[in-house]
Order: sequence, then C-alpha cells, then structure tokens
Amino acid sequence: MAPGRAVRTRGGVPVILTRLARSGRGGWLLLVAGLVAAFALPWLIYPPVALDIACWALFAASVDLLLGFTGLLSFGHAAFWGGSAYCTGLIALHTGMPFPVAIAGGAVFTALLALPIGFLSVRLSGIYFAMVTLAFAQMIYFVANQWRDVTGGENGLQGIPRELFGLDLSDSFFFYYAGLPFVLAGLFAAWRIVRSPFGRVLVSIRANPDRARALGYPVDRYKLQAFVLSAALAGTAGGVFSVGHGFASLEGVYWTTSGQAVMMVILGGIGTLWGGAIGAALIVQLQDFLATAGFAETGIITGTIFIVVVLLFRRGIWGTARHLLITRRTPATPADVAAEPKKSVDTPV
Repeated sequence: MAPGRAVRTRGGVPVILTRLARSGRGGWLLLVAGLVAAFALPWLIYPPVALDIACWALFAASVDLLLGFTGLLSFGHAAFWGGSAYCTGLIALHTGMPFPVAIAGGAVFTALLALPIGFLSVRLSGIYFAMVTLAFAQMIYFVANQWRDVTGGENGLQGIPRELFGLDLSDSFFFYYAGLPFVLAGLFAAWRIVRSPFGRVLVSIRANPDRARALGYPVDRYKLQAFVLSAALAGTAGGVFSVGHGFASLEGVYWTTSGQAVMMVILGGIGTLWGGAIGAALIVQLQDFLATAGFAETGIITGTIFIVVVLLFRRGIWGTARHLLITRRTPATPADVAAEPKKSVDTPV
C-alpha cells in the first residue's frame, strides 16, 4: 500500500475482511491463526499459564455449548471440572496408568455423573435450572471436602504423576504439548456438535422449545444429551488441568469456578464457541499479571473489566467482531460490484 493511502472501509469494516467473510475463507484463516497461536503460546508466555489458558478455553466452550446453543445457564459445571480433576488424579496415583488414560477416565466419570444430575435438572429452565445445578455442585463440593480418605479434604490430591511410557514430562513446556491434543480434540468435538443436525436442533430448542416439541423432537432428551456432552468436555479440561499442575483441590469444585467460566463465555461472546477462548486468555493472563504484581483483590479488576465489556460490547468481544464482519449489511462500492457481479449491493457482510 502506498504511503498516505487510506484503507478502504465499508461501514467501518476493512473491505479485505468483508471479502474474506463473503468468500468463506475467513473461517479457515481464523482456524489456522488459532492453531498457530495455540502451538506458539508457551513460547510467548509462562508455560503453566499457557496450559491454564488452553484448559479454561475448553471449559468455557463446554459451558457455551450449554448456554449459547441450548439456552441453559449452568452454575454447576465446577462439579464436572473438579470431579474429573479428582478422578483423573486418583487413577494416575493409584493405578500407574499413563496420564491420557487417566484423563479419559475422568471424562467418562463426569459424563456418568452428569446423567442423574441432568435428568433431574433439564426439566427446568432459566434461573431454576441454574439454581438446581448450583445445588448439585455444592453437594459434590461437600462430598469432596468430607471424604478425606479419598480426596485429601482441604489438602486435596498432590503429586499427580505425568506418566507416559517413560517419557520425561516434568517440564511444563513439554507437558503443554502433551496435553494440548486433548484440548484441541475437545474443541473440535464441540465445533462438530454445534455444526451437526443435533446442534441445529439444540439451537431450535433454545429459540422456541414449545415449537421444537410440537415438531416431534424430544426436548428433554436433547437437553440431557447436550448436558452430558458438555460435562464430558468440561471433565476433559479439568483432567488436563489437574495432571498439568500435579494436584486437585477443593477450589476446582467450588461454585466460583463455574462463575468464572460463565464470565469468560460472556466476555468472549455467548453462542460463538470460540469467544470463550478469548475470554479465558484475557482472564487468566490478567489474574497472573495481578498475582505477580502482588495485587490480592484480583476480583475487583476482573469484575470491572467484565462490566465495561458487557456495557460496550453487548455481544462480547468476539461476538461483536463477528457481527461486524458477517451480519452487518453495508452498501458495496462500484469496485466491489464489478468484482462480484452476482452479489447484491445489500449482501450481508
């Protein structure tokens, strides 16, 4: 671009981004950019913090699968994150199995745990569903706290091994790449779920459950399946987190863990799936920065940022960006009409 030449925009959006969004190639470019960022992350920041971002990104995606695509706000997902952390740690400590088997065992455990909880919860909606899931999560917290012989009580499980056929994964930098495939597989599974016919039904249930029921869809069954799948993804994230840090604690099953995941989803954008990763990166990095600086009341800063983002970006950070690139209708320039003769001037961005 020549010096002093202005970038052509349409409605405040650069034309090149508009064309990418119209051509369908923008999604692939974002996917490549996301993968590059995921693999480069431990080179840019402290590896344990990079692992935290990856795990919380998957956890936020699991919450968004339920909130953004099914319309169910759960404050009980800490039970699955923390429950899987304990189960994964127990398998790794007492059986000596490789950590991938332990993580898979934790994910299966949380899926089984979600069956009765979801069966009793999905018949409700709105604040009633949120409160019931919160009550079940607090029950899991009470069990983890009182069953000291198994969970370690307030001390938690410590020294969870990273066994993988004799490989030395004691360095957090190397374990990041060993645990990253689980996170990427979980994110891919979430993406396939929302893009499948099953995901379309979930969206219709979110929009109008009575109409979906009238069309013959068993609404409660679909909600239960979404709840179990979401729990399994949250359990996968919790298992990677516990092995990566070598411990499982009561904090993982406390309700504030669920609240933090919900906050990440809202910051990134509800119903965007990938917005949770942006929210996770923002919150985890900010908490690490404040903790390193010796600032104890991190909740004040994160809460303030949350309020500002909600007020300025009602769709969240990524949701607002996607809205500008995809859903905003803007007039096309003569050059764009000549380049795309088959498209209307009012084609959505």
